[in-house]
Amino acid sequence: MNTDVISQIVVALKTGRAAQAEQWSRAALLELPGNEDLLLLLAMSLQTQRRLPEAVSIHAELVRLFPANSVHWNNYATALGETGAMQDARAAYSKAVALDPANAQAKSQFGQLLIELREPLAAREMLLDALVLGHDIPETRIHAARACCLSQDLEGARELLAPWRSWTPLDDDGLQLSLAQVLTLRNDVLDAAELLEDLLSRQPENLEARLLLATQYERFNRLADAEAMAEPVLRAMAESTEAQRNEATHLLAALALRKRDAAAAKQMLERCGPQGEDDYAHYFQLAAVHDKLGETDAAMYALHVAHRLEAKERQFDSPEYFAPDAKALPLQTLGVSAEQYARWPRLIAPEGRDSPVFVVGFPRSGTTLLEQMLDAHPDLQSMDENPFFNRLADILRKHDSRILEDLGVLRQFDCDELRKRYYAMVDERVSRQPGVRVVDKNPLNMHWLPMIHRLFPEAKIILALRHPCDVVLSCYMQSFRSSSLAAACSTLERLAHAYVETMAKWIDEAALLQPSVMISRYEDLVADVALQTGRIGRFLDLADASPMLHFDSHARGKAYIATPSYSQVIEPVNRRGMARWHKYRSHFEPVLPILEPMLRHWGYSADAPA
Repeated sequence: MNTDVISQIVVALKTGRAAQAEQWSRAALLELPGNEDLLLLLAMSLQTQRRLPEAVSIHAELVRLFPANSVHWNNYATALGETGAMQDARAAYSKAVALDPANAQAKSQFGQLLIELREPLAAREMLLDALVLGHDIPETRIHAARACCLSQDLEGARELLAPWRSWTPLDDDGLQLSLAQVLTLRNDVLDAAELLEDLLSRQPENLEARLLLATQYERFNRLADAEAMAEPVLRAMAESTEAQRNEATHLLAALALRKRDAAAAKQMLERCGPQGEDDYAHYFQLAAVHDKLGETDAAMYALHVAHRLEAKERQFDSPEYFAPDAKALPLQTLGVSAEQYARWPRLIAPEGRDSPVFVVGFPRSGTTLLEQMLDAHPDLQSMDENPFFNRLADILRKHDSRILEDLGVLRQFDCDELRKRYYAMVDERVSRQPGVRVVDKNPLNMHWLPMIHRLFPEAKIILALRHPCDVVLSCYMQSFRSSSLAAACSTLERLAHAYVETMAKWIDEAALLQPSVMISRYEDLVADVALQTGRIGRFLDLADASPMLHFDSHARGKAYIATPSYSQVIEPVNRRGMARWHKYRSHFEPVLPILEPMLRHWGYSADAPA
């Protein structure tokens, strides 16, 4: 065959003349039927013209004629995926990878398909393999980071996306949107918003980008900007899809609720309904609306549906958390016995004023309020919630998992290095100011008390307390990013057990380790803010605690607050969150016996308020 013919067809494809390439390919195949190169070019020309069923037929012929060729199976899989035949595409990609395990492109594309098929763990493995094999390009890194996020491997996603600024400006707007989506999954929403604003400056009609940016603006408490970004999606009836209009309506309902117009929010949600059978976010939002309207039974029913659907969804990334024998709160943490603690060697460690201030407590106990108050003080500096001690534990686990069974084996050098690692991770999140103490707020750091005490034995720790029933109700009304927390919140009964087990662990370890702890009760804090900030100031040896009184204006000046209570901490302290559970008392009767030990221990009552 004349190689000039092949060259002409290739040039035609590259210059956007797919119809011409098809014509020449068909003509050449009359002379050389079954020619591998010509069949491939014909399939490519058909695919370019979006004549997908015809392209699939040619790719099928190629794999029949050349069944040992991994590249043909990969191309066949890609074409099948474009027609929506996802399971057939999955089988074809599996064949391509089996024929050539070093086919990095096949593994990259297979990984992307596995994300769509909601197999994040398998997708993560496939995409990371593709990177190792040399397919280390931004597209593969972005998709691998997405798979990591969906697999709850946020640290892996962080490492993959670390160089993202060196990739910009991306010459592929679709890829830039994907990067923004993945950064959002990682909670790097300021960076995501920057990418979206740049994209929309060139493509103001990009409705997917508008919707995602509108969601970011709501998280930034820029409510008018969020509404202005979302409303055009509803007006663009010809250009928008039903799914996009549904998403815009849900966002506008959230904005209506922020404006305290729950009736309007309810009307919007009932009009648009859920976006598919697995839309658990719709039912969480509907429950919040029913709660504001005092419709408690309707709220609890919506939450029941929401948690059932969320559990079904989360089992794709963390099936072990939802197993019948799973712990109430399935976390990989550590403990310490009295015998072990007695053998801990005395080591040189930072004094209290040179250690972080730790704010802990079960989620929804008021930790964010405390954090914002502390951050308003010029001598203290907080940061987004980060799993620093989980990451330190992972470092030790990779070195020798036995270390986590007895922290007494850590010597001076080990602890010094771990403190360096800790501050290196802090520096990734904030620019530390000289002479300012770091505030590390992470509610479930209470599970890491032995490691905190091993590294920072003189650190000041504030334990946030709130009525256990209010805590359980507030958690039950949330959709947490963490699959372990989502699993714990799947039923009121399991959540009550998770609360009691977490608190019991803390009580035992605090009694053993005797750290420097102050208990801050949410009810006392909202009853007399000035008195309680004075207590906190004295505990932390602050000369003047008064700057903490202006935490709400300080919080409003922040671009982003990365917790579920982001919309509440920008307001002055109020009593709306107190004794809220009493409205739901009939639903709490079965779990009160579970919570009774902690109600008694912390001095709370299950009686109705006077």
